Amino acid sequence: MRYHPALGRILCPTEARSVAETPRGSALRRIIMATAMFRRFRTWLFNDQPDPAAYHGPHQRPRESTRTRPWWAVMCLSGVDYFSTLGYQPGIAAVAAGSLAPIATLVLVLVTLCGALPVYRWVAAVSPHGAGSIRMLEKLLPRWNGKIAVLVLLGFACTDFMITITLSSADAATHLVDNPVMPMHGTGAKLWITFGLITLLAAVFLKGFREAIALAVFLVPIYLALNMAVMVVGFQQILAHPEFLAGWTTALTTQHSNPWMALLLTIVVFPKLALGMSGYETGVSVMTQIHPGSTAGGGSATKAAHDVVDGADPSDTTQSAGRGRDHPGKADHHSVAGKHGAVAGRIRGARKMLTLAAAIMAVMLLCSSMVTTLLIPPQEFAAGGEANGRALAYVAHEYMGPVFGSAYDLSTILILWFAGASALAGMLNLVPRYLPRYGMAPEWTRAVRPLILVFTLVAFIITWIFDADVDAQGGAYATGVLVLMTSAALAVTLSARHHGRPRLAWGYGLVTAVFLYTTIANVVERPDGIKIAAVFVVCILVISFASRVWRASELRITDLRADSALRASMVTAQGHAIQLIPHNPDPSDADEDYREKLMTERLSHALVEDADVWFVEVKLRDPSDFSDKVSLVSRTVGSHRVIHVDGSSVPTCLAGVALWIRDETGVPPDLYLEWSSGSPIRNYLRFLLWGQGQTASMVHEILRRAVPDDAARPVVHVM
Repeated sequence: MRYHPALGRILCPTEARSVAETPRGSALRRIIMATAMFRRFRTWLFNDQPDPAAYHGPHQRPRESTRTRPWWAVMCLSGVDYFSTLGYQPGIAAVAAGSLAPIATLVLVLVTLCGALPVYRWVAAVSPHGAGSIRMLEKLLPRWNGKIAVLVLLGFACTDFMITITLSSADAATHLVDNPVMPMHGTGAKLWITFGLITLLAAVFLKGFREAIALAVFLVPIYLALNMAVMVVGFQQILAHPEFLAGWTTALTTQHSNPWMALLLTIVVFPKLALGMSGYETGVSVMTQIHPGSTAGGGSATKAAHDVVDGADPSDTTQSAGRGRDHPGKADHHSVAGKHGAVAGRIRGARKMLTLAAAIMAVMLLCSSMVTTLLIPPQEFAAGGEANGRALAYVAHEYMGPVFGSAYDLSTILILWFAGASALAGMLNLVPRYLPRYGMAPEWTRAVRPLILVFTLVAFIITWIFDADVDAQGGAYATGVLVLMTSAALAVTLSARHHGRPRLAWGYGLVTAVFLYTTIANVVERPDGIKIAAVFVVCILVISFASRVWRASELRITDLRADSALRASMVTAQGHAIQLIPHNPDPSDADEDYREKLMTERLSHALVEDADVWFVEVKLRDPSDFSDKVSLVSRTVGSHRVIHVDGSSVPTCLAGVALWIRDETGVPPDLYLEWSSGSPIRNYLRFLLWGQGQTASMVHEILRRAVPDDAARPVVHVM
């Protein structure tokens, strides 16, 4: 065996001999080399795709080799989007509220600290596996209603996250082009610069998640420190020149002599400032990256962990097969108890992350609004003004010189570019948790790198459609953020009510009303945002249901277990063919009902008297589910043997039982089925939506797709 540098791996003796014996430069050698390099690329592309059977519920459980990080490091990644709003939020406040900008920003901070922060601290406690508020709503809505609601919210989440990537990159390109020191100042290269920034962001994530967090930990402190320096200098100017403060107070009292009307105006303009609350959904979606740390103390977090693991979050993998969705079995008690500490540590870390980020931004938003409102002439905030979209950069250049100003511009460009990192991390977390589990995306979407390439391509298309125009994308960005925050507040309100906390439920209900008003006001003022978001929602729905139809004939059983009596029966039946007859489950059925069914099948299919016959009864659970973990339970009714199985699809369960019996006995069994009456299209839709219909043809197709070899495939007889 030897290492081949061009292929980047060790060749086995056969491969080494084939390569050595092939003449250099020949077409065959090039084909061999190209094939080997393609296999290497494919291995690299999909090397982080987990076994589908490892997915139990809406989240991928962290593998033993997964490396977690301190909560403050994860805060840097999830917070880059939030912190980057310092680049444009003061200017938005000044344009929207004028001299009232600091007061309007104070209202924004109060809503953040008293509304958004408590909501997402609750989300972190109830959904600590990173599924976020979307999973909370999914649990409240049954069957297809819940899944359609999730798909719609995923559409808004993709609107938020994708537009974050494209808008932030376009904004960074705008800062780069508008800086007079930069060589591309005044050129029309903004579109291509935006493409380059998106490509660079994708390259960071293709390299690895660890590198993305390391870069965030490097960029965020520098950016915050430079902003703090600008604000300190700004306040020094205000103290050194009292006329700034006097001019502001004069304008405030002259333009808004009635304090109640001034307060009402701040409430009216609040929706325009709501982007200053972005980033919270991303924060809870990446909390699985947080290292649990010390598990001592933290009573509320520990209690929340117990609530979650014991049933508040049925997505936990400690559930035993066949025991129901909401409570772990007794055999899993010690496994569940062992997870309380880790979950509690993760909840504490997430809450610290959310609280610190909110506190930092509360101080910096208030300070930046005060500094920019007092120091920058109002006309400079208008379109075409030097402070438009870059208020703090204007202060940095004006009062700290071009060198520091250019350094500040560079940090702003980098943080705006990397703001898309938190959004990309959020999508890489959300999409694999839902769409593959619903059967609404191919299995390869569980892998990270292919998703990065897909999202990058979508970002290119969006950037090209909007020509890297920041203003044209702002409405869609705000709509996505506000819809997610409203849905999160609603989910927390219902969760608080479910947990017997009526006063908290009323408080969160008030927060929901505030966010709902903000969302509606934003949609009315900028209807283009909801139109763009609707395109994302429709695309998600169409692609998801098309994928569900495409994957309908897959064998969707990820785990199958049988009771000891059934396994013993299969041992005695080894080497013998078994005949399986489906039967509608009915607890009231007696021995005569099974005898009549058997007689009908014998007449229809000419079964011999001494045939080894088993009845199979499938009880449907949630037909909207895609993957199944099933348990086979045997029982005897009179002289007839029955296999009972719960599942989401009758054809899938019948095919799964037949294959399990084949593996246990060594002989493919025979299935005796009947054609479904009625329209084939109608029956196929019944199978897709309700898990039953077109049974005979679907069982045959599932078996054919799962077992290409005719000799090894169970035989389907149809009458």
